[in-house]
Amino acid sequence: MDFNIGTVELLSYVTVAIVTLLVVAATAFVYQFRLFYLMFASIDKSSARNGGQLVAQVLKEHGVKYIFTLCGGHISPILVSCEKLNIRVVDVRHEVTTVFAADAVARLSGVIGVAAVTAGPGVTNTVTAVKNAQMAESPVLVLGGAAGSILKGRGALQDIDQMALLQPICKFCASVKYVRDIVPTLRKAIAVAQSGTPGPVFVELPIDILYHYEIVYKEIGKPSVAKTFMQKVQQFYIQNYINQLFADAWVDRPMGPLPVDVQSASVGQVVSAMQLLRKSKCPVFLLGSQALLPPTTADELRTSLESLGVPCFLAGMSRGLLGRDSPIHIRQQRRDALKEADVVFLIGTVCDFRLNYGRVFNHKSKIVAVNRNREQLTKNSDLLWRATLSFQVDPASFVVALQKTIVEMEYHCDPEWTKKLKDRDAEKEALNKGKAKEQTEIHLNPLSVLHHLEDNLDDNSIVVADGGDFVGSAAYIVRPRRPLAWLDPGAFGTLGVGGGFALGAKLVRPDSDVWVIYGDGALGFSIAEFDTFTRHNLPVIALVGNDACWSQIARAQIAFFNSNVACDLDYLNYHTVAEGYGGKGILLDRSCDDDKIVEQIKAAQKMSREGNSVLINVLIGKTDFREGSISV
Repeated sequence: MDFNIGTVELLSYVTVAIVTLLVVAATAFVYQFRLFYLMFASIDKSSARNGGQLVAQVLKEHGVKYIFTLCGGHISPILVSCEKLNIRVVDVRHEVTTVFAADAVARLSGVIGVAAVTAGPGVTNTVTAVKNAQMAESPVLVLGGAAGSILKGRGALQDIDQMALLQPICKFCASVKYVRDIVPTLRKAIAVAQSGTPGPVFVELPIDILYHYEIVYKEIGKPSVAKTFMQKVQQFYIQNYINQLFADAWVDRPMGPLPVDVQSASVGQVVSAMQLLRKSKCPVFLLGSQALLPPTTADELRTSLESLGVPCFLAGMSRGLLGRDSPIHIRQQRRDALKEADVVFLIGTVCDFRLNYGRVFNHKSKIVAVNRNREQLTKNSDLLWRATLSFQVDPASFVVALQKTIVEMEYHCDPEWTKKLKDRDAEKEALNKGKAKEQTEIHLNPLSVLHHLEDNLDDNSIVVADGGDFVGSAAYIVRPRRPLAWLDPGAFGTLGVGGGFALGAKLVRPDSDVWVIYGDGALGFSIAEFDTFTRHNLPVIALVGNDACWSQIARAQIAFFNSNVACDLDYLNYHTVAEGYGGKGILLDRSCDDDKIVEQIKAAQKMSREGNSVLINVLIGKTDFREGSISV
């Protein structure tokens, strides 16, 4: 092999090497010059401006109206600055509630939901709610206080590695080290939260970038008498650190929203789906929460669905999309419908446990999967089902485009297919009403109470679901009247969302009756937020199914192991607890007939509209309505 290198080749290699060295040297020079500049930069040491003001200004520019918090010294500048810009600061009784409330605001308003919590335990207390937001695909911004960067790892108060904790469950995490980076970091975080598959983001804001110069200098850099050389070096280092914190801090920067990336379907994708739909005799649409995401409005989506006329099963946030009594909304017997359907559209719906991992489909069915999330798009399709077409695009805009494309061909689903499914609905709901009339061994029949609630809900009501067995029954009986009027935790199945979801919902929809349907177990997580409802004049109504048991767990545990261990509660006076937090309490027990139950539901509505939060403590017995359902 010839290793000889010609003169021309050698010169070219040398030239490249020299140019590379010059570029590296120039880059290093610029970097060193920047450091030198920051060391001796002119800092306005008398300025009363602080990093918290920058945070508040960015939130204001992004349309944020509410920030949820539990106070802490690390984040005080943010809260005070938000208050001055008329961003409503809502302080709660547990940090997990801040993120649940922000989640509800994001779902109902289309604006980023924001929570601000103090360092350490303040941040760790949010983790469950952040994970819930990730799985529910809600765009939430969590602002976490932190120890000053110079003190991290040195035993500062509430100092932990928060980034390691939040990175696995957030779309974006950043720790801001300099005041000048607050604005660009927040703008990026908010854009990431709302782009593609929405989700939570976390921005850590160390305490020394939030307070103004004088306080930081006093606490960190104020010189003592430096006698030794090392003391002088140390003082120089600290002063340089503070200068870097505040250099270029108040330079004018854009604060408004960055573009949000949402992928729309191509013409080819829509046409291929249209061809399947046109040939079908028994199509079904399954819509999940993702179908209600911006930018397509709920009204646009509903109009398109009504035009197509395809029978729709609604889940999660899509519940209520078609109103209370839509002729194309099918509520019952979903499994049977899917076994008969020849084409199934999964519109923002995931084949997880809720669809028995795909086992519910007829193996001859054509399946069109539409989802923003690549992982969720065809989950479990390698084992139990297979998508005929799969599109990683926005589900709602896909449906609108599909309807616009196919309407020119005067397509409308066969009304006989829809009627067949609606007739099954009527049969099943008649059976449910029959169950509601059965006598329980003790206390009230929960199905009877839920039917009375359904019959007396105002059309402007929002329903929050927080519980197991009682809420599971409510999902079959209570029908939201309009889009974005049902809030449940989503795929994570988190208990404890009730207080936060209700808080966010009442802020976004102040004229609506906000109902929380609680199980008595789930109520324990957030009953203290009745204090928050009272202090902030945000009246909600809680309906608690009190069967003195974690019934959803007990049902299977007793059947499998003949033991009720750890499942028993007691028939406690939850209505009295609510009164202690400033609300009103109502007790419903066996002494209440149907008329009395209706009377008390209406009384609760009246008290809420007069500014009082109300807890209706309903003592209920057992039924076999959900027999066979399990909790795993």
